[in-house]
Amino acid sequence: MADADAPIEFLPADLASGDARSLELDRREFDIVPIRSGDDPLFDVAYERLWTEFGAQHEMESREVIARRLDWQPAALLGNCWLRYEMFLVRRQGDFVAVRDHTAIVKCRHGTPHAVVHLSHVLIDAAWRRTGLAGWLRALPLQTARACLSATGFPEASPITLTAEMEHPDPQFPNRMIRLKSYEKAGFKKVDPAAVKYFQPDFRAPEEIDASGGPQPLPFGLILRRVGREHEQVIGGAEVREIVECLYRMYGTSFREQDMAAVWRTLSQYPADETEVPLMPPTR
Repeated sequence: MADADAPIEFLPADLASGDARSLELDRREFDIVPIRSGDDPLFDVAYERLWTEFGAQHEMESREVIARRLDWQPAALLGNCWLRYEMFLVRRQGDFVAVRDHTAIVKCRHGTPHAVVHLSHVLIDAAWRRTGLAGWLRALPLQTARACLSATGFPEASPITLTAEMEHPDPQFPNRMIRLKSYEKAGFKKVDPAAVKYFQPDFRAPEEIDASGGPQPLPFGLILRRVGREHEQVIGGAEVREIVECLYRMYGTSFREQDMAAVWRTLSQYPADETEVPLMPPTR
């Protein structure tokens, strides 16, 4: 059984097949520094980086919410899911290189455990973009998933799905297309939005939501890496629903119930459990 507090490492076996170029990156001078609590001196550094990048777009939770999530170590049982949130800095000779955060959500359905990892935010210093580091930052969360599975007594070899919420492709937004293409090259696939209309909860402050007349969930694409099953071209309706339920359980720990109700209702329009839902390139 893995140590839930083991250091995070660059593990070549965890790289997506399309991220093999990342092996060329000289990683010897990089330090991966986990942030274990809101009292960690590096928490402010990491959070401010993410807030500066994502806060104005209502794409980042509050400092208080993130600090509470850091208390989910080694894994917290909330409802019918176990959750483990991690944030870490990547530094080189003490200088900022990157920061990422993500949440592993473990659910045991019909006796079979499954870890869904929500890839929340990632920010890479401009000097280190297009170096292969992004591929490692997509792979490192697998260690969080295994640590969460281990902490809850489930096999580390249980199925793991890396999940990113991304805006739908639009050539008028070149940076968006670059991100989508990066995940596509890595081997991630998108759940067909014609079959599954996924909505992210409204990230605005409660008073802003109320002043506008209620929550306004945002349509996003679900971009997946089903580890060990990357070659599959379809996904079952039951599995899609399970993934989305895991995401909404995670969000429900910090969003108001009335705001979450708007996205929970969308599940009624999802395909039946036995339906085969197409998986497609993220840029389509």
